[in-house]
Amino acid sequence: MKNRITFLLLLFFGLAAWMSLLKLPFLGLYLCEGYSATDWWQVICHGWTLDLTVAGYLTALPLLLLLLSLVLPLPERLWRILLGLYFGVAALSASAIYALDLGLYGYWGYRIDNSVMIYLATPREAIASLTASDWMRGFAAFGLTSLGFLMLFWLLLKRLRTPSLSGFRRLGEGLVLLLMGGLCFLAIRGGVSVATANISKVYFSADPKLNHAAINPLFSLLSTLGDEQDMEPQYLFFEEQERASRFEELRGNRPDSVLTRRLLKNQRPDVVLILLESFGRTFTDEQLLGEAVTPNLNRWKQEGVWFENFYANSFRTDRGEVAILNGYPAQTRMSIMKYPNKSHSLPSIARSLGREGYQSTFIYGGDLNFTDQASYMYATGWQRLIWQKEIRLDAPLSKWGYADDVMADLVGEELLRLTEPDPATRPPQLLGWLTLSSHEPFEVPYSRFERKELNAVAFTDEQVGRLLDRWRKSPAWENLLVILVADHGYLYPDGMAYNASKRHHIPMLWVGGALNGPLEVESYASQSDLAATLLAQLGISHEEFLFSRNIFHPETPQFGYWCFNDGFGVIDSAGETLYDCTAGRLISEGPDSLHGERLGRGKTLLQTTYKDIRER
Repeated sequence: MKNRITFLLLLFFGLAAWMSLLKLPFLGLYLCEGYSATDWWQVICHGWTLDLTVAGYLTALPLLLLLLSLVLPLPERLWRILLGLYFGVAALSASAIYALDLGLYGYWGYRIDNSVMIYLATPREAIASLTASDWMRGFAAFGLTSLGFLMLFWLLLKRLRTPSLSGFRRLGEGLVLLLMGGLCFLAIRGGVSVATANISKVYFSADPKLNHAAINPLFSLLSTLGDEQDMEPQYLFFEEQERASRFEELRGNRPDSVLTRRLLKNQRPDVVLILLESFGRTFTDEQLLGEAVTPNLNRWKQEGVWFENFYANSFRTDRGEVAILNGYPAQTRMSIMKYPNKSHSLPSIARSLGREGYQSTFIYGGDLNFTDQASYMYATGWQRLIWQKEIRLDAPLSKWGYADDVMADLVGEELLRLTEPDPATRPPQLLGWLTLSSHEPFEVPYSRFERKELNAVAFTDEQVGRLLDRWRKSPAWENLLVILVADHGYLYPDGMAYNASKRHHIPMLWVGGALNGPLEVESYASQSDLAATLLAQLGISHEEFLFSRNIFHPETPQFGYWCFNDGFGVIDSAGETLYDCTAGRLISEGPDSLHGERLGRGKTLLQTTYKDIRER
């Protein structure tokens, strides 16, 4: 009797102890500087709750097999084989998750969850960001983690005995195993309290990194794999009547009876949208030894309309694209682009312009199958896509596709070809281009800065500057509006918090001969506000765009808004507010009399976004 019981007890607590020890590589990699041994100890202690939960999950099947061994007279060797197969699969799967999480956190700023499935659906693009050191570290983490799991399982299996028992002893051992099953269920549930096991149970600090370190990555991933598209119940901050009342002030689809600023010389220019990969303001404002990282963007700022206080709605390209092209706020733990039955119903700039006679073309040097972009683009009104599937250039491919130098030439030629006929006899054009060279792993045919991120951004800046200079010398320039905007920011410089406003602060610049003249706009706004602002300038209704607010409308509240994995941020001229939805508390520093107002706006937008998703 003791053998089966002892085996399960050692398995359960051995797994929990090993997973607690596996926090040490994460702590050493990401919480080494500025954190004490006490901080590390608190992480391990608070994380023990979810470690026990995952240990309960991993122990459940062995417990069931040992219960069966009491009634099925199979050879002991067969039970060991069955348990050995299970342990092998569990060890390798868990180790892969741990290794993947350890590598991704440096890029994402949060522990692994079901969003990884979006990128693993197209593995070639998903691994394109990884460097040689990432691979080496990942294999080392996988190997050591696997070794630990397999050693634990081997030592336990070596001692396991499943002898046949008499009826009375079999009944007694069965009852004890059933009792252990109840305790295992309690561990899986997270205890006897009303709240079941969830990420927030290990949160203990105002420092998000300490909270993240306490999370068990197996729980973080597995607990979100079954999430449904209906995410609204996670964010029921207000009763429906109050939510609707609060959103009335924030909604974007209000009539544009008054424009305080007219930017364009005419209402039907050719429009080019250039989405700059990872172009955070911490890059574009950077200078090293007096040398600007993006001199071309800085030069064009003096000639165009520059939006000084502009913010990305998220931290990923797929979410940034939807914010820009559809005027739709980002989500915390999901990407609406991945759900075609939802994203296809979104309003879009391409569709609105298409109704007014515009022809639209979107160009990307990589694979638009990544995160379902091709399906999403066509469904939201883009009439023609040019991407890696059909591009045949005499140039080498980077990990993500064709580099921005060769793509700038292709984009330049395409616009000149489309605009060559007389504007009076041809349809106006909408052209989109998503750059890709300033993306991890930042490998570019260029050498200006030692740090690879700065060097890649400088490379893209040079290509875009060259492209604009070329267009300015062409007849197309007089009727051209070019909008340059980043898809998201980047965690630069080192040590920046993943949810910080500086990470989400991005450039937006409008240039072209169709503009009346240079202007600096001080209003606070977000990517999702671009759609309504552009359509209003073109004299086109943006009534469909529930969330997109015309920046120049006199009644528009001026603030920036962004989501991160477990919360949101709101910023205005008076300050900023960050809120952690998992912990249910403010994470902003310092007193601020306007925290309440900004918090209310953020909660309203997040709740309304998920309500809208549910109803699509």
